[in-house]
Amino acid sequence: QVQLVESGGGLVQAGGSLRLSCAASGSISRINVMGWYRQAPEKQRELVAAITRSGSTNYADSVKGRFTISRDNAKNTVYLQMSSLKPEDTAVYYCNAVGNLELWGQGTLVTVSS
Repeated sequence: QVQLVESGGGLVQAGGSLRLSCAASGSISRINVMGWYRQAPEKQRELVAAITRSGSTNYADSVKGRFTISRDNAKNTVYLQMSSLKPEDTAVYYCNAVGNLELWGQGTLVTVSS
C-alpha cells in the first residue's frame, strides 16, 4: 500500500518555527512533484509550496521568505521548514506527491498562537 506519512505539526507561538516532514512509503515510481497544501477552518485548501524532482520551487505569496521546501529524492521525502510563523498560518497541512499516482497525506495540524 502506497501512502504519505506526515510528521512535525504542533502548537507554536507566533514568531516561532516548525519543520514538517512527509515520507512516501510503498511502491511509487518517480515522484515528480511534492508539495504542501493547507486548509484553515472554513477556507479552501491552498497550495503552500511545491518542489519538482530537479529542485524547482514554487511558494504561495503569503509564505515567501518565511517557509522553505526541500526534498530528498532518494528517500521520497519532502520537508517544509516554517519560520516567523503567524496566527494566520494555523491550518491542517497536507502533503501531496505526484508520480505515477497522486497521493495525499492524512494531514497534520499546525496551530500558531498569538
